[in-house]
Amino acid sequence: MPAAHRPGLRINAGVTIPESELSWRFSRSSGPGGQGVNTADSRAELVWDAARSAALSPHQRERLLTNLSGRLVGGVLTIAASEHREQRRNREAARERLATAVADALRPPPPARRPTKPSRGAKERRLAAKKHRTDVKQLRRPPHE
Repeated sequence: MPAAHRPGLRINAGVTIPESELSWRFSRSSGPGGQGVNTADSRAELVWDAARSAALSPHQRERLLTNLSGRLVGGVLTIAASEHREQRRNREAARERLATAVADALRPPPPARRPTKPSRGAKERRLAAKKHRTDVKQLRRPPHE
């Protein structure tokens, strides 16, 4: 795809990965494809060097490398797509997966949970419910002599 109409892969409002940092590899897919499955290189691999990317600030790079540490090999993220029969659709799927993975990794962590205690009324209701269950089960027992 020419870079003229694709300036880059937009991740969020502040991050766009330039096309020059993305590289593609194609191979034969193991999925469906009919007679062309053995000749068409429909499987697409999108490779992005996250550790050396100019699209990220140092803070973003650190967060990304930490959150994607299990998926990176030497700072390089590889996304493979082979679920479609056409190379073009697999390329689009790989681009979408890369954008989703990077956006999720760049998202700040949720605020820490502030521990709370049950209110006095909640404690009383819980104990009253337990007492009620005890009484119900007590009534089910055979008479005690």
